[in-house]
Amino acid sequence: MLQFDVDNMLFTIPAGEHSAEEIRKTLRSHPEVQYVSFVGIDIGGHDTDEKIPVKLFLEDMEKMLTTGVQTDGSSVALPKIATLNNAKVDIIPDLDVNWYVDYNYRNIDHRLGLPVGTLRLPAFLIHNDSFRCGSRVMLQEALDHFTAEILAAMKAHPYVFRYIKGAESAGDIEELLFTSATELEFWVKTPDDKGDREQLFTAQVLKEQYWKRTYGDVRTALEDTLAILDRYGFGVEMGHKEVGGVKAKMGHSGHYDHVMEQLEIDWKYTGALQAADNENMVKYVVRDIFTLHGLDVTFMAKPFPGVAGSGEHTHLGLAAKLKSGKVVNLFAPESMTEDFLNPIGYGALMGLLKNYEVINPFVSSSNDSLNRLKPGYEAPVCIVTSLGRSTMEPSRNRTVLAGLIRDVNNPLATRFELRAPNPKSNTYLVLTAAHMAMLDGIKACLTAEKTPKELEASISKQHGEEDFYLETEREYRSEKDVFVDYTPEERDSLFGKAPATVWENIKAFDEYPEKLEVLKQGGVFTDLILDSYREQIVSQWKTELHDRIIPNNMDVVRSCQKLHQPDAFSGGYDDNRWSEIDLLRHQIAKDGVTQKSILTQIKEALDTGDYDRASELQTLMTDKIGELQQRYADYVKNIL
Repeated sequence: MLQFDVDNMLFTIPAGEHSAEEIRKTLRSHPEVQYVSFVGIDIGGHDTDEKIPVKLFLEDMEKMLTTGVQTDGSSVALPKIATLNNAKVDIIPDLDVNWYVDYNYRNIDHRLGLPVGTLRLPAFLIHNDSFRCGSRVMLQEALDHFTAEILAAMKAHPYVFRYIKGAESAGDIEELLFTSATELEFWVKTPDDKGDREQLFTAQVLKEQYWKRTYGDVRTALEDTLAILDRYGFGVEMGHKEVGGVKAKMGHSGHYDHVMEQLEIDWKYTGALQAADNENMVKYVVRDIFTLHGLDVTFMAKPFPGVAGSGEHTHLGLAAKLKSGKVVNLFAPESMTEDFLNPIGYGALMGLLKNYEVINPFVSSSNDSLNRLKPGYEAPVCIVTSLGRSTMEPSRNRTVLAGLIRDVNNPLATRFELRAPNPKSNTYLVLTAAHMAMLDGIKACLTAEKTPKELEASISKQHGEEDFYLETEREYRSEKDVFVDYTPEERDSLFGKAPATVWENIKAFDEYPEKLEVLKQGGVFTDLILDSYREQIVSQWKTELHDRIIPNNMDVVRSCQKLHQPDAFSGGYDDNRWSEIDLLRHQIAKDGVTQKSILTQIKEALDTGDYDRASELQTLMTDKIGELQQRYADYVKNIL
């Protein structure tokens, strides 16, 4: 980015500087910003991007800031809400968050010597002039509902302030501060490189890439990205190599070829709604800068089978700004050395765990996301937490779903880390569902007026032990490695069986109606919103399965070809291996007179709406394809 005078570029118009007069002054002093875009986030997590010339925006700005711009139901994913015959959707800008400029570094205004920019205004979606919908709307409404309910609960049960250091009563509180942050992991590679699965796996096991020095274009792109992100005021904390990747090779051009590396970027926490907006912008910057350096970026959760996927650990915190100006963490206990959490903190964690089955459809909504959540890859598969072996020994258990982050010397750092989300999770809806679940647990704990010690006993309960809030036939805390110290059967029995497919995951809405009611409190998730989300996710699942995964797996089957010739030395060894492979190929992909292949059966089940059957067969297909690839790799190794 050294070719641009970044000091003369506009990156952010902060919240609080959105009056018409301030906006006009700012945009007129930055002619490189030539377009304005209103960014609405639909139910599927897609954002709108329309190019409004700055000149037109400035002429009609007051009206646009109030009434926004219009789109229709075919432009956004709002199934059952914005239909073709009832399609009016307004995109109304949010004046209370930061606005960011999105630069096109391949389009240079040669008069200015600067890239052309688009001012992106995070916005709310309004259907038919009155129905607020979309992901940003839901998160805002969840935070508003949470605020009202938690303040009422604290007033009704003032005992809780005995365990909150620095606050005496609900009357001391001026406002609640919802602190959130995400950690973005992603893969970069040179175009068309697919990578060698065994090399990637070996490098991961040997930890040859984790936190190692970057080289060449990857290093330059990472450094440029961090520098640009800092210009936006995101408070970049770190960029480093993650566990996945292989060593690149120097090509004849002097550039590194065959790049295949996993990276992570972290930035400072902020308010929940702003955190989701920030993440959205960070992804665009990362992709644009790395692409400028000739590198592909993927935010897929599991782009390469057999090696580590990309997570996006989501941090959840709650604080109170007091009327005195002091900030108090509402999860931290009165004494950090005596208790892990106060009753509000325990309640939030217990609510998150108890209701996770109906949060999970928002966290893991794609085939790709569930491919990542497999035992052995530092990705959580169990609804369980770790608090630490003692209050003086913070938890570093990376095998749990929700970890407690705490520092004995810094109570303000107390928060939860939800480890299941991935870079393509809809962070707005993840935070919405998580806060609704946390509120449910907090209200239950405060209503029961439980002490921290009693709540520690509750969350540490054994299987079969009754509790005032948590389920009898479940456990919720483990300080062990849940992948190593439990069998799969024990994990399923103690912590619940993880869904294997998108269909299994979304069915939680039907299987746990009492937990779904938690999300519907305060009208945050209405029946219409939930039906809309379900239709969007199921449609996405079956379309991808039918039209992408099945054809891709057919290509995998076809690529497994017989390679050996008759060889007296092998004694039929290669023949036997190939026969087993060929039998698998036929089971997966070849129809016969009396038997249809697994792939055909899946397509027929999807076409007839038998999603239970399609889901079962998808799991079978995944297992069979994995077996085929492993058998074929072993077969190839023996070919001279």
